[in-house]
Amino acid sequence: MISDLLMMALKGSIAVIYLFFVVKILGKKQISELNIFDYIIGLSLGNIAAEMTVNEQISILGGLVSMSVYGSFSLLVSYLAEKSLKARRFFTGFPVVIMRNGKISRSQLKKCKIDINDLLQDARESGYFDISTINYAVMEPSGKISFLPKAKYNPLTPSDIKVKVNENSLTANLVIDGNIMQDNLKEIGHDKDWLLKRLDKEGYKDVTNLLLVVCNNKEQLTIYPKDENVFKSVLE
Repeated sequence: MISDLLMMALKGSIAVIYLFFVVKILGKKQISELNIFDYIIGLSLGNIAAEMTVNEQISILGGLVSMSVYGSFSLLVSYLAEKSLKARRFFTGFPVVIMRNGKISRSQLKKCKIDINDLLQDARESGYFDISTINYAVMEPSGKISFLPKAKYNPLTPSDIKVKVNENSLTANLVIDGNIMQDNLKEIGHDKDWLLKRLDKEGYKDVTNLLLVVCNNKEQLTIYPKDENVFKSVLE
């Protein structure tokens, strides 16, 4: 009994580790933006890993080979999709316009296997509570619907009102969960002493009490202290 449990733990550990490397090889798309084929491959890989763990009749080598086969198919499809537009459309699908010039196409909704309620829900989730403000709606291959508002409902941009602004840049995380990120400090041309002096000036003497400290391109710090009770009175 103990030996069976140990073998199950061993097979499970090997399956998870191998699956991790397979997914890494296949790319982040497996996680972030799954199309139909990616979803099938991901689901199959997970099932193989689980079956390999609990099924005594499946050897470790057999499970790894099976996962390798599915992973290889995914790489092959990715290669074909990159080289051929027809293959890309066949395996990953293509965008479908379901609203054009503010008008909804019922036939396109049917083609995408969704109804008007699904469209309205996605519109609300994207911030469009009044569907009359939408000019175009496109069903992406991933299943997500993208919306383009009518021109008069577009938010103003600095260029619209001819305001000159500085380009945005990435912020640097200088403290994470009480730990000083030395490499990030070096990236912005500063060191630990500079950070501690800035924090002291803001009234924070113990960096371990800080959850997060970020610095923008103007060297302005935004500080998030650790405070587990900050929402307590609201939630009780």
